[in-house]
Formats: sequence, C-alpha cells, structure tokens
Amino acid sequence: MTDGTSRFSTLDGQVIYHFMGCSTFSEYTVLNDISLAKINPNANPYEACLLGCGVCTGWGAVLNNPNFKSKSSVAVWGLGAVGLAVVQAAKLKGADRIYGIDINEDKFTAAKEFGCTDCFNPLKGSAKDFLIGKEKWGIDFTFDCTGNV
Repeated sequence: MTDGTSRFSTLDGQVIYHFMGCSTFSEYTVLNDISLAKINPNANPYEACLLGCGVCTGWGAVLNNPNFKSKSSVAVWGLGAVGLAVVQAAKLKGADRIYGIDINEDKFTAAKEFGCTDCFNPLKGSAKDFLIGKEKWGIDFTFDCTGNV
C-alpha cells in the first residue's frame, strides 16, 4: 500500500507486499482508491480486463508522446501485453519500422500481426548489432516493456 503496509500474507503469516499499488491472484483484496477504475456493470469482464494496465500503458506511451511522428523507427523491448500495445499504437501513428525484441520467439507471430516489421531474440546475438544493421542512424523511439525492474 502507499503507506508501506500490506494487506496480504502467506498462511504462516509472512507479509506479501503489493506490486505497484495493487495486486491480484486473490479472491478478495484491499486497494487504495487511486488504484481503481469504475467500469460499466454491463461490460464483459473478459474484455474489460484487457483495458487494465497493459493496453492503456502501451498505447499511452505512444499516443501521449508529443514528439512521436509518422515514418518513425521504433524498438520495443518485451512483447507482452504492454509491448504489443506499444507496437499497435506505433503502427496506428504511422511508424514505418517497428522492431520487436524478446527472448520468447513464440511471441513473434503475434507481434508481426500487431505491426512489428522485424523481430529479434537477444539470446541469439547482439540486439545492438541487429538494430544498427537495420537503422544506420539509430532508432527514433525505444520502449522498455520488459517488466523487469
């Protein structure tokens, strides 16, 4: 919680801290009001959940960037929910070249469907060399969507 406390613990009493002000994987929880968003009670929860953090964060990173221009080159590090939302928004804003970088190659098909022009696994070589080989003068925008602090 924002005051440094937690409302979660294991069965033996060990404290489990919240991540980013909210947490999941429980039937009931206590959250700060700033971590909540009211949705229409008629909304399908299986669709509304997609509008949680991932899509809004990824789209917002691109759409709220006043310097983002069409014809840009973009590198997206991490092709999970946030990364794919960045790819989709960058494509929508007219990015010409979108490079998806992830260690899980199973994500590459979806990434290309969302708008990636190329994908690369950094475990198979240097991401720096890959990107320099594609963009001689550098990448216009890069987005870290790895979720790894």
